Amino acid sequence: MPSRVPGKHRLRLRPPSAPSPLRRDHPAPAQDEPPALPGSDGEHRLQEAVGSRERADRFYRDQLRDRLLPKMIEFINRMEMVFIATADASGECDASLRAGTPGFLRVLDDRTLAYPEYRGNGVMASLGNISENPHIGLLMIDFVEDMIGLHVNGRAHVIDNDRFCAQYPGEAGRESTPGRCAERWVVIEVTEAYIHCRKHIPRMQRLPQKRAWGTDDPARKGGDYFGARSAADPPADVVPAPRAPLDAEQISPLATTVED
Repeated sequence: MPSRVPGKHRLRLRPPSAPSPLRRDHPAPAQDEPPALPGSDGEHRLQEAVGSRERADRFYRDQLRDRLLPKMIEFINRMEMVFIATADASGECDASLRAGTPGFLRVLDDRTLAYPEYRGNGVMASLGNISENPHIGLLMIDFVEDMIGLHVNGRAHVIDNDRFCAQYPGEAGRESTPGRCAERWVVIEVTEAYIHCRKHIPRMQRLPQKRAWGTDDPARKGGDYFGARSAADPPADVVPAPRAPLDAEQISPLATTVED
């Protein structure tokens, strides 16, 4: 299974006696090849360093799946937004938001989902990253009803709308958001799906809102809200003074306690 962080996929091997976190119907590995542990080398080292390996193993075993379960699919079908994480070939990351009416996220089968890309600012940051590095992370959160979240990680590719409709004819003509027309789609091969606990999810209240989907009106899009267009040096008491760069030991204080 790939790392939960978009980027390079690295696995650590378990001892032969350790239980496998893979789902029950996953093909058994060869006798001379211990089951691989999900996640990155970094998270495994930190689990050992802070003593959380047992809890992590239990989470891998009980909650991490390589496909979308029926209740996950129902959850996705009612989502109105999703946070996405991508990274370029060198690992430089970007996080973004996609939104629409319920159904804008399409579950094509239990191992494949897709979301539409509409006309935007033309930067193509997320799509550019995907063109270099297919790893993608999705986070969906229900802030209103069940106070729960769902992570879906996988490998993405981008196709134009005509090809998407030809490849998935059942999806053609199912534009779920009035006034918007998808230019292309991000299709994701699911490799990991797991819960995000409700402990720190704030409860929010839905209010009536008229959305201007597809508008080019600068004011409705937010205009220059952060003052970037006319940015000047801020007053000294507004932004903290620059700090000296952190050295390697300050950045990774646990590194000295973990043996490679």
